[in-house]
Amino acid sequence: MSTAEKIRELRESVGENRSEFSKHTGIPVRTLEDWEAGRRTPPEYIPRMIAYQLELEKLKKDMN
Repeated sequence: MSTAEKIRELRESVGENRSEFSKHTGIPVRTLEDWEAGRRTPPEYIPRMIAYQLELEKLKKDMN
């Protein structure tokens, strides 16, 4: 799976559009668009960090 596909999959896993996901993660919308379109490639650790953030949020929500 490409980095672009992984980032798109992470965004879709929380049911957010790019604008919502931008606000959620603090990543500019234009950057997300470029990453998902494959025009730019983020550093290798970025998809892992996003996945970690989403998993941590899910765990916190499940605890409440």
